[in-house]
Amino acid sequence: MSVRELVVLGTASQVPTRHRNHNGYLLRWDGEGILFDPGEGTQRQMLRAGVAAHDIDRICVTHFHGDHSLGLAGVIQRINLDQVPHPVTAHFPASGQRFFDRLRYATAYRESVELTEAPVAADGVLATTASYTLDSRKLSHPVESFGYRLTEPDRVRMLPAKLAGHGISGPDVGRIQRDGALRGVTLDEVSETRRGQRFAFVMDTRLCDGAFALAEGCDMLVIESTFLDEDGRLAADHGHLTAGQAARVAKESGVRHLVLTHFSQRYSDPDVFEHQARAAGFEGELTIAQDLIRVPVPTRHT
Repeated sequence: MSVRELVVLGTASQVPTRHRNHNGYLLRWDGEGILFDPGEGTQRQMLRAGVAAHDIDRICVTHFHGDHSLGLAGVIQRINLDQVPHPVTAHFPASGQRFFDRLRYATAYRESVELTEAPVAADGVLATTASYTLDSRKLSHPVESFGYRLTEPDRVRMLPAKLAGHGISGPDVGRIQRDGALRGVTLDEVSETRRGQRFAFVMDTRLCDGAFALAEGCDMLVIESTFLDEDGRLAADHGHLTAGQAARVAKESGVRHLVLTHFSQRYSDPDVFEHQARAAGFEGELTIAQDLIRVPVPTRHT
């Protein structure tokens, strides 16, 4: 059975705390693992969460502030130390190439794994696989930052009652799927579209068009909420969102499950983030992220 879940490795903004590590998030998507924003300490958090280097197929870095990227050196070296048997692709802002180079070759080690660099320079599609399309949108932060989105292709679901009503069975089901019509019956008459799942990852940003575009229609949105609403001016000055603003993005974009994360150390009560998100009108499923939790991607609409 396929597994689609978010493994939260760290949730702290800027600096780790006693209870929150630097950022780090692994999305399990069927047989593939996508590691987002590995901050300092990610390798140890992987161990604690039961995530192996072999689980990583793709790395996506939103921007090159330390709490989102200092763990790259350790993760890349661990991938090579463990001789991961498959290629790994790394996406990151092209403007930060020099930072990626420094982190990739921070110390001496033996390279044993094919690591493909795929820098992001503009909005658009980054990769297409059988399971998803990965694309990016530029965000609004003091350094160049991109968010990421996975979109599963829509599928066709055959409707047994409609097939039976038209006397279609056995090999004829395959024929109508392949040809689009059979004996005057169209595929649309005996099937329906199964909407693909959608996941978005939005880190350090002010409110901007890119954040809304990434979140549009998502089953799960992982989004920063560094500040509480009363500190909105600080959020704008530093290029961040408040809890209410993050919830507004989710509400206006039709998000089903909102995951708030990237919390400033100045706040000690995580429940306040939930209260402010609800006050902003978000009524869907809501998770206030904690280190080492696992959050299932919502099941598809039936």
